[in-house]
Amino acid sequence: MMPRLILLAFAAIVLLHALWPMPAHAQSARPPVSQCQAIAQSLPDVTFASFKPSAAFGVQAAANEQVTITYVGHSTFLIETPGGVSIATDYSGWLATPKLPDVVTMNKANPNHYTLTPDPAIKQVLHGWGDNGQPADHDAIAGDAYIRNVTTDIRSGGTVMERDGNSIFIFEVAGLCIGHLGHLHHELDDTDYAEIGRLDVLMVPVDGGLTMGADSMSRVVSRLRSSLILPMHQRGPPVTRFLQMFGDGFDKSFATQASVTVSMRSLPKKPLIYILQGL
Repeated sequence: MMPRLILLAFAAIVLLHALWPMPAHAQSARPPVSQCQAIAQSLPDVTFASFKPSAAFGVQAAANEQVTITYVGHSTFLIETPGGVSIATDYSGWLATPKLPDVVTMNKANPNHYTLTPDPAIKQVLHGWGDNGQPADHDAIAGDAYIRNVTTDIRSGGTVMERDGNSIFIFEVAGLCIGHLGHLHHELDDTDYAEIGRLDVLMVPVDGGLTMGADSMSRVVSRLRSSLILPMHQRGPPVTRFLQMFGDGFDKSFATQASVTVSMRSLPKKPLIYILQGL
């Protein structure tokens, strides 16, 4: 009888230990499930609320729903989350951001998209290329933001393609799925689209040469079906050529400022290509 009681007591202790929450430092850092992949975008009848980009248009949304995106220049955007986290995309350090970012992402197609000597005060530096002979694979949590990537190939030395040399970074925050195509050099396939999932906001290079031509890039944009499209690499005629690839199924607008504030409730009914002014 006694051994059985001892065994039962031991089992109870083990069970309590399993159920008792571990201290934060001891918990395993399992990546969250991506809502952008979990929610299919194959439903043609999804309707979004009307989009009114910025306070000047009278947007009323709770502060914990709003994400501010500022176009710094070239391919660098500063994403500011409701929780106060700041993220700079394709960060090279030579374009001054309004504040030192907490997190930076980089791609290496050319020096305008990365730096090997970032400010040591930056808390997280995420390379779009693999540093250990393997493709980059990020599942990063920064405050209220979850950051992951989908790798693509880049041209390296003329027409030679370097496998997995670029990353499409995806930022999931405040219910929004925000994607940055990086230095995209080829059209995506079905596997890529499945890994990306839903993108509400899309940052897309529109130079028409250094990345892809306007026709190829427009096919990628059309397939992703994002609600808000923010061009980058946007100086000069390439922007016009890019806009000409889209018909009445897309709205187009030139902003008078560098920033836009967006929430799930303020996404446009019809996809909007919104050209922000650089800082």
